[in-house]
Amino acid sequence: MLGWAVTFFVIAIIAAVLGFGGIAGASAGIAQILFFIFLVLFVATLVMRAVRSAT
Repeated sequence: MLGWAVTFFVIAIIAAVLGFGGIAGASAGIAQILFFIFLVLFVATLVMRAVRSAT
């Protein structure tokens, strides 16, 4: 999922350089959403792993 976020971020940067503001904004928004989903899943995985190893 982090790979997808980076891909959309790169698309946003390229679109911004080329002057496509709408596409750049949409790609940056998608990248941000994917990054936060990745962060939530990563933290949940760490918590579950800590709970499972504590027992």
